[in-house]
Amino acid sequence: MGHKVVSIVLGGGRGTRLYPLTDQRSKPAVPIAGKYRLVDIPISNCLNSGYNKIFVLTQFNSASLNKHIKNSFNFSVFSSGFVDILAAEQTNDGDRWFQGTADAVRRTHKNLYNVDYDYVLILSGDQLYQMDYSKLVDFHVQNGGEITIATIPVTAKEATGFGILKSNENNEITSFIEKPNRDLLKDWTSEVSEDLAAKGRKYLASMGIYVFSKGVMRRLLEENTGMDFGKEIIPEAIGHNKVLSYQFDSYWTDIGTISSFFEANIDLTDDLPSFNLFGEAIYTRARMLPPSKVSGTTLNNTVVADGCILMGDKIERSVIGIRSRIGKGTVMKMTYMMGADYYEDLSDVVELGNTQTPPPIGVGERCYIEMAILDKNCRIGNNVRITGGKHLKDGDFDNYTVCDGIVVIKKNAIIPNGTTIGF
Repeated sequence: MGHKVVSIVLGGGRGTRLYPLTDQRSKPAVPIAGKYRLVDIPISNCLNSGYNKIFVLTQFNSASLNKHIKNSFNFSVFSSGFVDILAAEQTNDGDRWFQGTADAVRRTHKNLYNVDYDYVLILSGDQLYQMDYSKLVDFHVQNGGEITIATIPVTAKEATGFGILKSNENNEITSFIEKPNRDLLKDWTSEVSEDLAAKGRKYLASMGIYVFSKGVMRRLLEENTGMDFGKEIIPEAIGHNKVLSYQFDSYWTDIGTISSFFEANIDLTDDLPSFNLFGEAIYTRARMLPPSKVSGTTLNNTVVADGCILMGDKIERSVIGIRSRIGKGTVMKMTYMMGADYYEDLSDVVELGNTQTPPPIGVGERCYIEMAILDKNCRIGNNVRITGGKHLKDGDFDNYTVCDGIVVIKKNAIIPNGTTIGF
């Protein structure tokens, strides 16, 4: 018999480091891999682990997330499973936004009273990985944990951006430091396998994935007024509670910035990508889209979602999202094109193609696009050149943003014929 688990997916704050992708949507609703949303990853991991009682906590721009979850995760009336959204709301207890991860759970905790559970699984809504959470919960139960933190070995360069911890031979966490300075790291190495040590991955980082035994979380949230699990609640529990480290050594990436988001998507085009789209199912909205149609295009290491019409010359190391349209003579390299939310009348697109104002949704003819993210419903005209690269300075403009050399064309942006960006 499996353990009774309720999962809480934390939707995150404003997601300012993912701007402009989070300008009109919450971070968990950002499209990934051409057909999914970020929130589909932790929810799919839960369902694949046999856990189907899931709350998603959110507060900013949650309309598109609400719509996605309502259209994606409907369980049978004979099932006790659910995926419910809990947004920050005004109540008699408070009228402010969530102030951190612990504050979000504390203020929505009353929603757990009607759920039958023994363990709470706390997850982040902006990470890319595949994990069987049942193994994590089994580890927690078998080792008598009150709190278990999923940890991953990272390099010194990465360690300064994470909570780093040390554990004893019984996997009990003995000390914890949040985002340590480089000069402190020499005291924070852990024992890892020879393979990981050879790669310099000898610092145990918290993945922001926690298991709490039922009464423990409630007591900690009542006794401790801290707003954040990673910064306050967990460090203060060490020494007072049995806090365990569960080491995870498969692929995991935190998608907190435009560059990490871009890399995670482009990596999917590798012959053997780190994140396997062809393994365990990733659940998302079931769309009744036609198959994609390709006319005269050379595709190389490219992921193409459903419902696309591709007529360009060459597309390489790119991810092409649902309902994408790419015109003749266009070349695209290292680009994530998110696609469109709807189709325009194809007869108009064909008839008015070169003269339509504004241009049709998609990418026009004879364009060259490299190192870019094209958000949903972009209208890119003909003879447009968009070239990202380290030569570009960061900046935010009307229709696009440059971040770490990546040109991000904003959602619904109109880029007129002949425009040049990044030269």
